Amino acid sequence: MGPSEDLGGSGMRAESQMPVPAPAAAGTKNLIELLMHQAEQGPSKAAVTYKQEGKWVDVSWSQVLEQVKTLSNALVAQGIQPGDRVAIFANTTLNWVVCDMAISAAHAITVPIYNSNTPDEVRYILNHSEASLLFVDNDEKDAKQAGRLTRVRQRLADCPSVKQLVVFEGPVSGDKEMSLADLLAKGRQAPPNAFADRAHAVKPDDTWGFIYTSGTTGDPKGVILTHGNWAYQAESCRSVGLMDPKDGVMLFLPLAHSFAQVVKAAWLGMGFKLQFAESVDKLLPNLAEAKPSVLPAVPRVFEKVYNNVVSNGSAAPGLKGKLFRWAFKLFDEYVEAKMQGREYSSLGFTLAQALVFKKVRATLDEKLGGNMRLFVSGGAPLSKKIAYFFDLLGFKVLEGYGLTETSAPCNCNRPEKIKIGTVGPALPGTEIKIASDGEILVRGPCVMKGYYKNPTATAEVLEQDGWFHTGDIGELDADGCLRITDRKKDIIVTAGGKNVAPQNIENTLKTFPLISQAMVYGDKRPYLVVLITVTEDAAKKLLSDKGVQVGSYAELGKRPEIRAAVQEIIAKVNEEQPPYSSLKKFEIMPADFTQESGELTPTLKVKRKFCSQKYAATLDKLYEGKGGD
Repeated sequence: MGPSEDLGGSGMRAESQMPVPAPAAAGTKNLIELLMHQAEQGPSKAAVTYKQEGKWVDVSWSQVLEQVKTLSNALVAQGIQPGDRVAIFANTTLNWVVCDMAISAAHAITVPIYNSNTPDEVRYILNHSEASLLFVDNDEKDAKQAGRLTRVRQRLADCPSVKQLVVFEGPVSGDKEMSLADLLAKGRQAPPNAFADRAHAVKPDDTWGFIYTSGTTGDPKGVILTHGNWAYQAESCRSVGLMDPKDGVMLFLPLAHSFAQVVKAAWLGMGFKLQFAESVDKLLPNLAEAKPSVLPAVPRVFEKVYNNVVSNGSAAPGLKGKLFRWAFKLFDEYVEAKMQGREYSSLGFTLAQALVFKKVRATLDEKLGGNMRLFVSGGAPLSKKIAYFFDLLGFKVLEGYGLTETSAPCNCNRPEKIKIGTVGPALPGTEIKIASDGEILVRGPCVMKGYYKNPTATAEVLEQDGWFHTGDIGELDADGCLRITDRKKDIIVTAGGKNVAPQNIENTLKTFPLISQAMVYGDKRPYLVVLITVTEDAAKKLLSDKGVQVGSYAELGKRPEIRAAVQEIIAKVNEEQPPYSSLKKFEIMPADFTQESGELTPTLKVKRKFCSQKYAATLDKLYEGKGGD
């Protein structure tokens, strides 16, 4: 139902509800039973594929079940008791999933840790959850931070609850460490029915795990999610057609995030093939090789695809480049018309679709493996311009919405009906309503139990009758589709009393290939400013075309050519803004924002509070002197 007057004096307006779905498999109430069901129905069917020594290797459902069974038995033999917390600090791989399922089948509680977490963040999660055992995959490192095992070892002495550290591969040291192979050996002597008996005893209301929030607004909170939450999500994904048993679904998202956990639940519920990407950096070649039909991704992936297309096409020499630039000028007109609710058609745009966009589609299709049926976008808002771009090319992007506290999606567009600019209607069985101040409230089987060891924070967001306060601002349209306008805590109130939604401006800035990240600032200030990071390749290309060579990233923002280009982008964005939400000044940062340096969450959203504190001196300088360039 669409927006309406306040309902029954409750201070709420606009409510959307869908019927509750039927269960996926008769009698199943947890994900372990779903795994057992899949192994029984198709024991030799490929459940998983991953790349090993240059080749894609399939693993059957019966093999996955056997791995889970052995490890779960081993955990019990190791002394893990029902309710014990067991943490996982590892890449997104089959091993991660096996550990997770084995923990559940031992009646223990999974505590995921993000790959990017610092040693202090790892310590905080281990101590707050009182984890008794920790799985770590390896000690591979990159240029930005030490390997996971090294980070754990740096703080292990400060984590008294951790009795055992289990290392997937590589050498171990000290009494607290053991190899995964040695642990597995303990699980091969268990009684034959022990695993099944434990699995069937898991109740829907039993705690599956604690997913710690990324701390965008303070210390991380441990969100308590149940087996019932995930069983519900598994069936919801099936009932609305997000995936299909015949699909190949590529997973690169961090399994410490609820979005990836929903994909795992849907896999167990539907039995499609789960394809593990080697890494985010190798996602594109992996897509071309494995040829998935569904890709769940965060908006940053779509932004990068769009910006690469625009950068490469605009830079093409001769007639090809001229045609591309002409076509994208018409595309801008098309998007503007769509955003205003107008139809747009012209002979020129028809020609552009035939001469340019058809070729762009064919090129992208080939790079994506030629089999892509749809994308699922979540974790952060997707720019409408980028959504219209994919739609024009004929790719379906289903944008959804949810939080860790709602076990990921509570709303999602449907394959048969995509409303760009919205996150679709509620999932079956979930209720959505809008409070009188515009806050989105959610109730249903997706909602968490609460925050671990934090009853005060739980009471602040979770009403006794089950309504969860999301902290997001939105509205429901006549079709019951939800439109998110901003985070309640992110809304900027200027010194002049004007309310500004910064994410909308930031998303528009990131549709320009030169802009990597943006953080708009201005709460209780006379005007808005923005911190900008540039896309290194695009910036160096711009300078190279002008005969300038720059070595380091830090030098890019100092170049007058880059500043002029950024100023031009901001001027274009300001044309679409009312005066009170126009950007008056900017600063180009000496380094890009990353998870490792603390500015980004694992879904690549800017941590506004962190950045405001870290760059307070830079922001203060933007308010010195007269307002604006």
